[in-house]
Parts: sequence; structure tokens; C-alpha cells
Amino acid sequence: MSSFILLFLCLAIGVLLRHVRDFPSNTPLVLNQFIIYISLPALALNFIPEIKLDQTLFLPIGVAWICFAGSALIFWSLGKIYSWSRKLTGCLILMAGLGNTSFIGFPVMEALYGNVGLRTSIIIDQPGSFLVLSTLGIAVAASFSRGKASAQAILKKVFTFPPLVAFIVGLAMNIAGLHFSDDLNDVFQRLGTTVTPLALVSVGMQLRIEKRSKHWGFLTLGLAYQLIISPAIIYGLYVWVFKARGEVVQVCVLEAAMAPMITPSIVAATYGLKPRLANMMIGFGIPVSFLTLAVWYWLVQGV
Repeated sequence: MSSFILLFLCLAIGVLLRHVRDFPSNTPLVLNQFIIYISLPALALNFIPEIKLDQTLFLPIGVAWICFAGSALIFWSLGKIYSWSRKLTGCLILMAGLGNTSFIGFPVMEALYGNVGLRTSIIIDQPGSFLVLSTLGIAVAASFSRGKASAQAILKKVFTFPPLVAFIVGLAMNIAGLHFSDDLNDVFQRLGTTVTPLALVSVGMQLRIEKRSKHWGFLTLGLAYQLIISPAIIYGLYVWVFKARGEVVQVCVLEAAMAPMITPSIVAATYGLKPRLANMMIGFGIPVSFLTLAVWYWLVQGV
């Protein structure tokens, strides 16, 4: 319960701080940069060296990659058909393709499935959502931000993205059997916990509910994919095609049904990909997702 209180409290704080003159207009940008350069790399260095690498990871890891691929295919196609701007298409791919598998996913899955739910969620999030954002997400942001970008420019953006650099370091340590000291892990863990409050405050400071906004239709499309189509894809593949069963599969489906991930909105703002739409997807997606998650939880009980 404390996680949900923190979530809505930080959003509200961000909205209130927007009206405090002591906070400059570029405060969200500063918060975003701290998250990208400090908080996310710390999170990767805390988790990745400790993950056990084996074949049981395939289904959980696949969730984020499959959902993002579906988002890219659907919204790229719609963008071509309806002649959307590249920034709009990039925003929808980024925001609809990645779910909030950590901050919302961790406490919800732990509450529903105990340690199995939490362990599975960490695998879905770190080598899944986190790595997708750090690679494909940055590639999409770079290529859709200012027209067509060269492959060299996109690769440079991807491999200089601080969280990915930290992920590679953590993975190399994992493979080599190396570990950070308990003190360093504690430092990384504390820095990593700043992701959610800072990101939510940043989103709140940029969130504006405009009744006449041209984004409402696109908001509906993005949330429909994230909350309904995305988990339906995972359910169909894992249950009907792969014939998988059990709590791990249930957690995979529910994690695919989470509200949009907060960090892509930071990336969208950094690259100028319709940041207002991105923040609307966070602000509206989180409360709506609690209703759709209840439906999906009921549907997966027989799996």
C-alpha cells in the first residue's frame, strides 16, 4: 500500500511544484538527467550482477521484447497509413511498448504471488523492460526525434546511454562471477530507489489535463494497446502457442498488462517526442490500469 501512496503523492507533489516560483521551468529536465545518469545506472549495477542466468529466464525476459515489437509494428503501420508525424509515432511506440514492470509490478506481483511473483518480475524488468528501453527504446527515440538518423548516430546514442553502459558492466560481472561489496550494493540500491519519486515528480510537473487537447484519441489508442492488446498477445503466445502453465506465466501476463513505464516518458521528453502525450499516458494509465489488471487477474487464474 505504501508504494501506491508514494506513487500518487509524488504525482501530486509534481503538479503542486509547477506553481511554486522557486522551482525554475527546467526543473523536470534536471530531474530527468539525474535519473538517466545516476539513478538508472545504479539500479542496473545493483540487480544485474546478482541475477541467476539459466533457461528458466526465457519466458519472463521475452515479455518486454514481444510487447515492444508489437507496439512498433502496430504504431509504425498506423503512422504510415494516417500520415502521423514521426514524433507522434515514436512517442506511441515508446510509451505503449513498455509497461511499468518494476514500481507498480513489483509490489503487486509480490502481494499476489509472494516470492515467485517478485523473482519473476525482476527478470521481466531488468533483462526485459530495462534492456529494451536502453537499446530499442533509445534507437526509436533517436530515429524518430529529428527525421531520419544514420545507423552510426543511432548506435552511438544507444551505446552511450548511461543505463546500458551500467547494464553491460553488470552483465560482464555476472558472467565472470564477480560481485560488488555489500556496502557498494547498499549505495546502488539507495540511489536506484530515487528513480520512481523523481520520475513521478517530473511527470507531475509536466502533466496538464487539457479538455480540448488533440492527444485524447492517441492517448486512448496507446492505453488500449498497453492495457488490453499487449497482455492478450502474451496470453495467446504463452498459453495457446507455447502451452506454458503455472504462476510464472500468470505473472508474465499481468506484467504485460501494467500501466505505461515511467522512464520512457523521461526519454520521450529528452528527445522531444510529444512529452505532453507521454505524460498523459502516465497520469491516466496508472489509475485505469488498476481496473484492467483486476480483469486480467481473474482471466489468468485458470492458467
